[in-house]
Amino acid sequence: MKNNRIIPWIFFVCSLLLYVSVQSKSLNPYQVLGVEKDANPRQIQKAFHKLSLQYHPDKNKNKGAQEKFAEINNAYEILSDEEKRKNYDMYGDARGNPGFTGGDPGNHGGHTYFRTGGPGHGGGFTFMPDDFQTMGGGQGGGSKSYSFSFGGSGGDSSFGFDVGDMFSNFFGGGMGGGGGGSGFGNFGGSRSGPGSSPKNIVSINSQSYKKEVTDKGVTWIVLSYTPLMKGVQHYESMIEEVGNSLKGALEVGSVNCEVELSLCKELGIRPKSKPRVYIYSYKSTETGSLIEYTGDGTVKDLKLFVQNHLPKFSKRVTLSEFETKYNTQESLPKVILLSTKKDTPVIWRALSGMFRKRFIFYDTQVQDVSDPLVKKLGVDIDTLPSIVGLLSNGEKQVLKSGIHVKDMKSTIKDLSSLLDGFEKKNKKIVSNSDKEAVPLLTATNFDAICGDKTPVCVIGVFKSAKGKEKLHKILSSVSQKSLLRRQNPASGKRDSVSYAVLDGSNQSSFLYAFDKSGFKSLDMFLVAYKSRKLKFSAFTGDVSFEEVERFVGSVLNGDVQFSKTRQKPTLK
Repeated sequence: MKNNRIIPWIFFVCSLLLYVSVQSKSLNPYQVLGVEKDANPRQIQKAFHKLSLQYHPDKNKNKGAQEKFAEINNAYEILSDEEKRKNYDMYGDARGNPGFTGGDPGNHGGHTYFRTGGPGHGGGFTFMPDDFQTMGGGQGGGSKSYSFSFGGSGGDSSFGFDVGDMFSNFFGGGMGGGGGGSGFGNFGGSRSGPGSSPKNIVSINSQSYKKEVTDKGVTWIVLSYTPLMKGVQHYESMIEEVGNSLKGALEVGSVNCEVELSLCKELGIRPKSKPRVYIYSYKSTETGSLIEYTGDGTVKDLKLFVQNHLPKFSKRVTLSEFETKYNTQESLPKVILLSTKKDTPVIWRALSGMFRKRFIFYDTQVQDVSDPLVKKLGVDIDTLPSIVGLLSNGEKQVLKSGIHVKDMKSTIKDLSSLLDGFEKKNKKIVSNSDKEAVPLLTATNFDAICGDKTPVCVIGVFKSAKGKEKLHKILSSVSQKSLLRRQNPASGKRDSVSYAVLDGSNQSSFLYAFDKSGFKSLDMFLVAYKSRKLKFSAFTGDVSFEEVERFVGSVLNGDVQFSKTRQKPTLK
C-alpha cells in the first residue's frame, strides 16, 4: 500500500522538477544538430563537433548556452548510436518506446493520455502534459510526451530517461546502488562508457594498458572520465578526430575511472570535475610517459600538441654528418630518410618510436640536387623521398625510393614490413660475422671498413677457395690479438686497424691501383692500405700466422715503408 501511495507523488514531483530537462531531450536530434535525416555518421560527427565548440560552457557564457550544449550532447548520443537512431526514426524515442498514437514524432497534436507499459516495461506510464505548458514557459505548439518506468515484472528499476546529470548536482552522483524497496534502484542510471563511444576509441583497462600502451613505442591519446561527467562526448569526438587524422601514427583509448579505479589511481589520472586528456609520449624518454593536455578543447590545438609529442628517435643530420656515421660499424642496422622536408616527417617519427630498439634512425633534408653524397648513397634526386638502409657490415641498400603516401596507416604498415625484412637480413650478417671476424671486402662495405676514418686497413687477397680459407683463418686469429687491435685516440673506441679479405680474381682493377702487374703471380698476399694518405705496403712473402702477425705489428709500429698508390683503388 505504501508503494502504491508514493508512486503518484513521485510521478508528480519528478514531472515538475525534470520537465525543463526532459523537454530538451525530446527535441528532434536532427534539428538540434542541423543535419538531414539521411546524414551519414561523418556528417553527424562534424556537425556535433562544430556546435559543441560553439556552445561549450567554457567558451560560451551567453544565457542558454549550457542548456543548448546539453541538447547537442543528447542529440549526438542518439544519432551516433545505430540502435538508438533506428529506434528514434521508427518511434520518435531512442529507447524504442513509441510515445504517441500516430503522426510525426515531433508533433503530438496536443493530446494527453496515460497508458501502462507493455510486456517487459512493468508499471510504466506515458503522458502528454498539456497542463504543464505554463510551467515550461511555452505557449501553444505541440506538447511533449515522457515515459517513466517504476519497476514491475520484467522491467528495470530506473527512469526511462537519463536524469543522472541533473541529480548528480544535488547529490554528488547516482542515487542508488542495488534496488531498494521503493522501486528506485539505480536512480538516474549509469553507463559503463561515455555514451556511445566511437568505434575508433579503445576501452583501456589495467591489463590492456600494460600490454598495449606501455613500452610499445606507439603514441596514445588517453581520455580519462567517469560516466556522469558533462562534456564526455565532446572530448570523445575531439580525440577521435585527431586519431583519425593521424591514424597509424598513434592510437586512441579511454579509461573509465569509475570502473578502473585502481588503474587511474596508479597512474595519477583520476578525473575531478571534467574529463582529462593525456598523451602517452616517447618524445623525451625511452620508456614513454603520460603527459596531460591542458590546452583548449579544439581539434587543432590537440593535434598540434600530439604532433609535438610524437617520438623523436630519428637524428636530424646533414649528408656530410651522416657520411661519418655511415663509416662506423655498429650491431644495429641504420636507416636514413632522404627528403626535401625541413622537419622530420610524422611517419618517420612514428616509425622511429616503434623500431627505436631495433634500428638507428637518421633523416636529412636534401637541398642541393647535385650533391654527390646523394648519388653515393645510390639515390636519384628524382626518386625522393627515399630510404637507405645500412647493414652492420657497412653494406648499403636502397630500401624504398619515390615513396608515395596514400594514407598514413597503410604507409606505416608497408614501411614496417620493409624494416622487418631488413632487420632479418642484418641478423644473419651479424650471426655470420660472429663466426667470421673478418668480412669479405665489397664495393658496398669498402668505405665502412677501409674508408677515410680507418687509419690502416689490412686486406688479405686470395685467388682460390683454398687461399680464402687459409687467409680468413689467419686474419681472424691475428685480429683478436690485443696488441694488434690498439685503439687510435683520435677515433675514440675504434680500432686503429681493420681487417678484410678480398677476392683478387674478380678485382684486378682494384689491385692495379697498387701495382701495375696486379700481383698476377701470387695466389695469396696482404696489402696494408691507408685510405686518407692513399698509401700502401704489400706483404708478398710466406703467408703464415707468424709472418702475418709480424707484418701487422710492423705496420702499427711504423717499421714498414709505405708507397703512394698509382690511383685511388675502387671496387666494382
